[in-house]
Amino acid sequence: MRSATEQDLPDLERLDTEIFTDFAYPFFVLRQLFDVHGPDLLVLDDGTELLGYALAGTSPDKKQGWILGLGVDARLRGHGLGRRLMAAVLDQLRAEGVVEAKLTVDPENSAAIALYGSCGFEQIDERKDYFGPGEHRLIMTLHL
Repeated sequence: MRSATEQDLPDLERLDTEIFTDFAYPFFVLRQLFDVHGPDLLVLDDGTELLGYALAGTSPDKKQGWILGLGVDARLRGHGLGRRLMAAVLDQLRAEGVVEAKLTVDPENSAAIALYGSCGFEQIDERKDYFGPGEHRLIMTLHL
């Protein structure tokens, strides 16, 4: 696991598209997220390709952090990689002085909800149409 580099962006776009299909970040957004949140963009690789990533952002006062993305290659799910990525990005947020982490998740993504719950996140809200009509999301939070 390491911080992403600019050279990772094309492979990150590929991975994000494979994981999130219709909700994947376009390349230009990944580029901007890298520019703004570079230190909080972690990747997991095997030396030839990216296998997972986690991205966080913080509020201007650095008290609240958001997990903006977390994904693992479908071939490797169920082996604890998502948990490792989450633990690492939460450690980074703590080191920055963040006291609360939040994330959104599709209410039908039971695997992600279970992962986040096992990491200590609790659901605090359900937002209808969060990502547009019919795209509801659960809001989960963790006090760090």
